[in-house]
Amino acid sequence: MTREITVLVADDQDIVREGLAAILRAAPDIRLLDTAADGRQAVDRTRRLRALGTPVDVVLMDVRMPVLDGLAAARELLAEPAEPPTRVLVLTTFDVDEYVYDALHAGASGFLLKDAPTAELAGAVRVVAAGDALLAPTITRRLIADIAGRGRADPAGHERLARLTAREQEVLVLMARGLANREIAAELVLAEETIKTHVGRILDKLDLRDRVQAVVLAYECGLVVPGTATTR
Repeated sequence: MTREITVLVADDQDIVREGLAAILRAAPDIRLLDTAADGRQAVDRTRRLRALGTPVDVVLMDVRMPVLDGLAAARELLAEPAEPPTRVLVLTTFDVDEYVYDALHAGASGFLLKDAPTAELAGAVRVVAAGDALLAPTITRRLIADIAGRGRADPAGHERLARLTAREQEVLVLMARGLANREIAAELVLAEETIKTHVGRILDKLDLRDRVQAVVLAYECGLVVPGTATTR
């Protein structure tokens, strides 16, 4: 039997926090472990649960909170090894670019706007818990546009990409175009399980947490050109 996805919700607004908690409690495959009113509580309560032997699969983290903001809290949690790993899904009303970059560099696996439909919340938790990454489409467009506006590719990052085989770079390009594993498999005429293996190797070789960070690296290094998705 598949274990329930365990979640902690952190938001400083009582009504929002309780609303999120109610939505997650209604999902049969998700177990809400605790809630927190600020980033410090989120970190401390996640650590306490881990110490008791209860893994926290996903922390649903607001950005703007007192005591310790959500991004600083994410950095603390994600810097600590945990098995199974704890993943952070950032939830905010703001789609400002600096929040996106800060969240990604903190190691967050997802970034969802608070105005997303209610039905998407549980689905987003499932995606992140499975080890995939999630960005709202509006955020993805802003992210890529900002990377494109930076100009020249990062040479150091391009050297990192040299660790990949030709096939792995090909898979990374298709990931950057937004294709899921099933779609990449169809494009390359390979088994989906083979694509999963390639994705895992890409993340391992580049020392990345998830697909979002891999896609950002592909754009930043110039492997993919925004608007064309062509390799260098």
